[in-house]
Amino acid sequence: MVELAVLDMAGTTVADDGLVEAAFLEAVAGRSDVDEMLVHVRATMGESKITVFRHLFGGDEDAAQAANLRFEVAYAGHLGAVTAIPGAAETITALRSAGVKVALTTGFSRPTADAILSALDWTGLADLSLVPAEAGRGRPFPDLVLTAVLRLGATDLRQVVTCGDTTYDVLTGLRAGAGTVTAVTTGAHDATALSAAGAHHVLSSVTALPSLVL
Repeated sequence: MVELAVLDMAGTTVADDGLVEAAFLEAVAGRSDVDEMLVHVRATMGESKITVFRHLFGGDEDAAQAANLRFEVAYAGHLGAVTAIPGAAETITALRSAGVKVALTTGFSRPTADAILSALDWTGLADLSLVPAEAGRGRPFPDLVLTAVLRLGATDLRQVVTCGDTTYDVLTGLRAGAGTVTAVTTGAHDATALSAAGAHHVLSSVTALPSLVL
């Protein structure tokens, strides 16, 4: 019996119609190396956003923090583009009704995560939501999954399932030792990349998760 499902937000349970890239472009507008930066952003989708900006700005903490703030403001300013992946809310409800605890995780800050949950009327939908600052480190480190395990009282990592749309989501699940690491093709990376990253199962949507694990 699966005890805990750790689900990514943007691209997995939440659709934002490319808003991450659009907000990033606003955050670094005017720079001559935007195209090179965008390549890195696409490759590291799922990683903590501040970590991405630290890399892009060569460790300049002030510049990274300022860019991250611009990114968060830009993203929050377009929350009207954020919608639920069709059937995602029902999937979370079905898992919880079957006795599975559900944690939603994201690379965004807490204010942005809360704004997304509020915009979707998802506050309280899952048992827990987590952002990198609350876990220690973001993806691809295992901290988000392991923090969910601790906070929700899961007893066996073999009974934990993770689900995300990026290779970093897959790597996080594998590093955490989750018994079932799944990926979906509704977000940033395609089935080939997700399989190559080591996903145990690649699904067309998070809605296929209950029939797989219950």
